[in-house]
Amino acid sequence: QVQLVESGGGLVQPGGSLRLSCAASGFIFSAYDMSWYRQAPGKERELVASITSTGGSTNYADSVKGRFTISRDNAKRTVYLQMNSLEPEDTAVYYCKAYLRSSNALQYWGKGALVTVSS
Repeated sequence: QVQLVESGGGLVQPGGSLRLSCAASGFIFSAYDMSWYRQAPGKERELVASITSTGGSTNYADSVKGRFTISRDNAKRTVYLQMNSLEPEDTAVYYCKAYLRSSNALQYWGKGALVTVSS
């Protein structure tokens, strides 16, 4: 059974930091590219960051460049999102996604983790 389980969400003050983790099982993790998305109530889901299967290349939304870092540990079957200098606008449910570049139809989603940035 394919599973993606996010953890590490919670409440943090503006300017603070948080690290999200996504633990994967049930598929060949090292063959899949990974992404983090986020969605706030009433807004569209947006791509935050992505990383290739080997970790050799990353991409970020302009809104988080310089503040967020995506990484992965294939031995631990886990992808991370380090979030620094958090702002209230970062408040959202964050989702982990696994996908194959060679097949648009093959993708798996986690259930999400809530991040709230507030004082």
